Amino acid sequence: MKLSMLQQSYMNRRSASFRASSAPLDSSTDSTIKSPAAIFWVLLHGLCCLISLVLGFRFSRLVFFFIFSTSTTTTLYMTTPFPPLAKTSTNINDLPLEIPVINRTLSSSSRVVVGRHGIRIRPWPHPRPSEVMKAHQIIESVQREQRIQSGVKSPMTVIVVTPTYVRTFQTLHLTGVMHSLMLVPYHVVWIVVEAGGATNETASIIAKSGIKTLHIGFAQKMPNSWEGRHRLETKMRLRALRAVREKMMDGIVMFADDSNMHSMELFDEIQNVKWFGAVSVGILAHSGGGGGGGESSSAVAEKDVEPNLSNPAMPVQGPACNASNKLVGWHTFNSLPYEGKSAVYIDDRATVLPRNLEWAGFVLNSRLVWKEARDKPEWVKDFDLVAENIESPLALLKDPSMVEPLGSCGRQVLLWWLRVEARADSKFPPG
Repeated sequence: MKLSMLQQSYMNRRSASFRASSAPLDSSTDSTIKSPAAIFWVLLHGLCCLISLVLGFRFSRLVFFFIFSTSTTTTLYMTTPFPPLAKTSTNINDLPLEIPVINRTLSSSSRVVVGRHGIRIRPWPHPRPSEVMKAHQIIESVQREQRIQSGVKSPMTVIVVTPTYVRTFQTLHLTGVMHSLMLVPYHVVWIVVEAGGATNETASIIAKSGIKTLHIGFAQKMPNSWEGRHRLETKMRLRALRAVREKMMDGIVMFADDSNMHSMELFDEIQNVKWFGAVSVGILAHSGGGGGGGESSSAVAEKDVEPNLSNPAMPVQGPACNASNKLVGWHTFNSLPYEGKSAVYIDDRATVLPRNLEWAGFVLNSRLVWKEARDKPEWVKDFDLVAENIESPLALLKDPSMVEPLGSCGRQVLLWWLRVEARADSKFPPG
């Protein structure tokens, strides 16, 4: 009995002490839960989480930025993309000296924020036309200085002889030669000999070149046959050489037909000529009615010429050299595959064959045709005794072995021969 009373007393004291120790914690918890500030922050946190969940993080941040941002509104296009063209000056000293700052950032206010990072608005990157013109003139002056230092020290005038006549494709062919001559970095004199007399059509074309020209009218009209055209063009070239003789023009004479294509390296190579030179000509004989693509034959023995020059992939006319780079003969066009299949008249739809040696493959010093010239070689014929029906410029020489082969001794093709004409009765569309 007594033992049970003691146990009951012990349990009562223990429960009382437990209630006493836990009473402050329960009171603080109840007071915290019942605090208005705590309830407000809990509700605000839940509301923000709900808004972020519904609208998304990026959109809510963007709305927050637009509401509380104090930056001013910016313009996307600060300048017009195409400024008005100013009158450019051809003199480099008259151009403005201001140097544009490319990709220069604007003021700090010109920012557009998309997402997490800002985008800087930059000015229009393209330069002005006057600045482009000034840059081209600077490049041209640098190239000119490079040619003076490493190129030909004393370049000679390039005298270009071109026979032509009014026809459907004259504008097409003559414009191509004109633009090639406009790119020549040397002084150029263009002698244009026109069959049938000088016409306004031809004069208007060559006047656009801006180079020094000499327009000579030839009384005889151009025949309709290819053989007659070749013979008349020879007479027209000799007429141009007489003009060089009469006016005592000093320079390098080259024969540029209006339908040929020229490499710019050709005009640099002919500056190395002392008296009489020859270059290789690529023959572009389209096989309209011929039986093959055209081959070239050599006028020298196979043992004297390098094997890679005996049968070139493209028909080539020009000097043939041996392993010692000595002139031993000539590569000529092989016309046997076209026998009976070549064009006779300009209207024929067949392959137009070149001469055995085209005039375009030869260049000469203009003093060779002068009546009196200092140090004129003895192996040159008197120009007054030269007949008008010669086949090639080699007829001007007493000794053809004195020809100077150019273009790595004829291994480089520096121009291309092509004859493409329309019908004789066709008219070029007006306008």
